Amino acid sequence: MTVRLTVAQAMVRFLSVQYSERDGVRQRLIAGCLGIFGHGNVAGVGQALLQSELEDPKALPYILARNEQAMVHTAAAFARTRDRLQTYACTASVGPGSTNMVTGAALATINRLPVLILPSDVFATRVATPVLQELESYGAGDVSVNDAFRPVSKYFDRVWRPEQLPSALMNAMRVLTDPVETGAVTLALPQDVQAEAYDWPEELFAERTWYVARPLPEASIVDKAVDLLRSAQRPLIVAGGGVHYSGAEDALREFAERTGVPVSETQAGKGSLRYDHPQSVGAVGSTGTTAANALARDADLVIGIGTRYSDFTTASRTAFQNPQVRFLNINVARFDSGKHAGLPVVADAREALVSLGSALGEWSVDAKYTAEAQELTRNWNGTVDAVFRPSPDVTAQLAEGLLTQGEVIGAVNELSAASDVVVCAAGSMPGDLHKLWRTRDPKGYHVEYGFSCMGYEIAGGLGVRLGAPDRDVFVLVGDGSYLMMSSELATAVQENLKIIVVLVQNHGFASIGALSESLGSQRFGTAYRKRTGDGRLDGDYLPVDLAANVRSFGVDVIDVHSRPELEKAIQTAKAATGPIAIHVTTDPMIGGPDSDSWWDVPVSEVSELQSTQAAAASYEDSKKAQRPYLAPPEGDS
Repeated sequence: MTVRLTVAQAMVRFLSVQYSERDGVRQRLIAGCLGIFGHGNVAGVGQALLQSELEDPKALPYILARNEQAMVHTAAAFARTRDRLQTYACTASVGPGSTNMVTGAALATINRLPVLILPSDVFATRVATPVLQELESYGAGDVSVNDAFRPVSKYFDRVWRPEQLPSALMNAMRVLTDPVETGAVTLALPQDVQAEAYDWPEELFAERTWYVARPLPEASIVDKAVDLLRSAQRPLIVAGGGVHYSGAEDALREFAERTGVPVSETQAGKGSLRYDHPQSVGAVGSTGTTAANALARDADLVIGIGTRYSDFTTASRTAFQNPQVRFLNINVARFDSGKHAGLPVVADAREALVSLGSALGEWSVDAKYTAEAQELTRNWNGTVDAVFRPSPDVTAQLAEGLLTQGEVIGAVNELSAASDVVVCAAGSMPGDLHKLWRTRDPKGYHVEYGFSCMGYEIAGGLGVRLGAPDRDVFVLVGDGSYLMMSSELATAVQENLKIIVVLVQNHGFASIGALSESLGSQRFGTAYRKRTGDGRLDGDYLPVDLAANVRSFGVDVIDVHSRPELEKAIQTAKAATGPIAIHVTTDPMIGGPDSDSWWDVPVSEVSELQSTQAAAASYEDSKKAQRPYLAPPEGDS
């Protein structure tokens, strides 16, 4: 038996009956479709979504977005919130509508987050080439701008003919539900093919379940891992995002409590343990705590769990300085498990921790090491307390009405509920949040730092709220990132998705300004100022009224100028029923506490500027601490 549908209608019907299942829990795989229509998809995917909605509004709900990049961010944030077991599809028109999604695709793939991207494409028949918004390739007739998705997608296909759709859809679902291979999946859809009819076999539209496996560790590798642990005197766990995606938080807690091994966290892994757990030493690396980084420096065994070891995590390969250091890497992906010449335990994080804990028996680290880690953490907590409530010496440096960014973070942290979620992505705030935020719930921290994409915050906040409608979502965003992409506030109002936007005004790029200064570039081009008569951007601050801009979307805004006003605003926002914003101005010159760490950003080798010359000398000195991390895990140093 067959059913006659267009390619777009068949795709929508197929997507509406796909499910994922793990540990016996089954859920819809594609929760809905985010999109913006244009001439490339309005008659194909748009018509199919309309027809689907009229038949069953819950089959594949459609959400109108305002920016194509943003809607991919929303889908990625939703997928992360749902532990990669659910996601959204994203549809856009031909040409710029589709290429706008390339950045979102890169973000999803870098962060190993499943997103289904459906860019519209040129005519397959080429009857009217070149059509509006088509980029002609002089060297190949089958190339379009959508080929830009190939390097940023885990799977790419272009459906030139209706007959190709079933295999393309099957491969797409396979990759979306594979914890090793997942990322952006792109199915380019020529606009004429979307509207073309075909007789489809009915079984294509039967409910289909994609099982998400938990690969078990190989017994012989577990034995080798046990040997490594038993020989270690100063082991340190680096918990990454894989802990959350596996749902391994309880297994990690039990392992840490049994063995006494301290646990540090990457950006994606933050919240793997509560901040106040005895084995938690907080963030590690370039934006880490002094406690975690002190332990990292002397660690003789680094146990990476679900981490890809970004340069921020390893402090550009300067974090682990012990000449005897070895790596034991638990990761579902062999690619990541082999990094730094580590012993690869290729397995699901939860299953690996259970197996390793069982095999270790009663082994634990020396009590003196545990006590040292806890003392370092107590000292760091004192530092955080001082940042959250700055001393009179610090406040005396502030202009009237200004707060420090650390003070803003502290107020939100202290007045939010344990189950609330903080969302951020770019600027100086992710670094401050990583080291300062006291996470009390595994889902309470959502900072996108794989791509650190400016503009992610508000769109990502919508995705978190869609994925966790019972949680309040605090979106912390600086003025630089807000000005990149604020348009999804209209989507928040449209869908009545409550997000609490804490908009921090510091008149420019605080993070890059500080980096520029450290590199000898004197914060050049990082402040939002008017151009003066001498041709430089060093005049007055731009008179941009961000609060008024937010209000123009139909969002209530609370302006605050003091700590008491901020605290009252947070309480008011918590009681709100729809999207709301808090606007606060901070001093960009008051940074967060030092991590006693480093990040490798090259400095000009030749310069006439004394500031750059000094920075170059400092850079060369820091480079001396970099290490290759190539020693085999079971060999001599």
